[in-house]
Amino acid sequence: MKTTLKAMFLAGTVLAIPGVVLADTVVCEPGNDGPATGAPIRVGGIFGNAAPGDFSSATRAASAYFACVNASGGIHGRPVEYGVENDQWNPELAAQAAAKLVEDQGVVALVGNASFVEMSVNASYYARNGVMVMASGCAVSECFESSNIVSTNQGPLASSVGAAMYAVEDLGATNIACIGLAIPSVGNWSCGAVESYMEAQGLRASSVLMNPGAPDVNSSLLEAIASGADSILVNLPAGLGIAFLGAAEQQALRDVYTWTSSTPLYDVSVPGALGSYWDGALYVNAELTPLDGEGEHARHWRAVMDDYGRTDDPRDTFSQAGYLSARFFTQLLSTMDPAEIDDRAAVTAAIQGIVGYESDLICGPYYVGVADRHMPNRAGTMVRVSDGGFEVVRECYEYEGPYFEPLIEAERALGLH
Repeated sequence: MKTTLKAMFLAGTVLAIPGVVLADTVVCEPGNDGPATGAPIRVGGIFGNAAPGDFSSATRAASAYFACVNASGGIHGRPVEYGVENDQWNPELAAQAAAKLVEDQGVVALVGNASFVEMSVNASYYARNGVMVMASGCAVSECFESSNIVSTNQGPLASSVGAAMYAVEDLGATNIACIGLAIPSVGNWSCGAVESYMEAQGLRASSVLMNPGAPDVNSSLLEAIASGADSILVNLPAGLGIAFLGAAEQQALRDVYTWTSSTPLYDVSVPGALGSYWDGALYVNAELTPLDGEGEHARHWRAVMDDYGRTDDPRDTFSQAGYLSARFFTQLLSTMDPAEIDDRAAVTAAIQGIVGYESDLICGPYYVGVADRHMPNRAGTMVRVSDGGFEVVRECYEYEGPYFEPLIEAERALGLH
């Protein structure tokens, strides 16, 4: 699979709708003169913004892309009406947000969702109501192990396994301590997959899980040291990850272990927050291609955010993923019979039929299919903190491990192997 998908990516034609950056404006499909008119196409999105963090950059990027589409003539001449809700990391509010969008507003699909909470709460609700979610910030097992949610981001499991693979194959790790949060569908799930990957390689790993309500970085660091590990994998939200690495710096541990991280530490603010101590020593897995990439879609994403986003909108991985989910959704609807676009069942079936959408923002083809789990994006890059920024140290590579075996079987059924 690794060779096949990479070859497809390198040799294939990008299928997503062309976006053209002109001298004074950014154009999105279809690129007609004048804004879209007519009845709106109702689409929803849910994000989380409260402690433990702000995931709104995904829906902000989707909103910017839809604004660009509307200014460029819309989908079959119609504008997208994008309704966005904040679940505030509250299960009750998450359920209310889904009901408001699906039942009250009658959206045909949800795009750009990014939350710990809402996907755990609403996964079965989406399946019962026959609505698909083209998410961008999946972080929990229910998001990837549900029939009606598919994301452009990888989430902590795939990203952590990717980091572990790099630690083994490039840094010589034989015993990894995975540092996560003690949330069953997050830390236990993703660090558990690292343990399974290492066991399959005949190596060792352990999970060090913090109490999310009162995380203690010093105690967790001591537990990692006591595990006998020779490599430490940080699988934490960015702020907590920075605090953990700060504790390691106080103990002068940079050169005692090899250090990797899942994607949350791939943020332009992180090298400055860490300081020069970690230059050349911290390797971070990136779920999508580099933020400063020069591919067509990478450049178009930044241009869309500049022209249609807000100045304070993050330019991070979730933003890339939100843009890409909105772009793929627009591509899909542009190919549908205009008479079927308001039919949720028809849109759901069309989303499930997606195979082979490609972009320079991801390392392999995006697909959906009819299945009880979805994780199309599980190939990434590795970057290293260097000179106040990041440098790519490994290009696109496909992740391996027992967790991915059912997904590979599903891809074979879709003809991707």
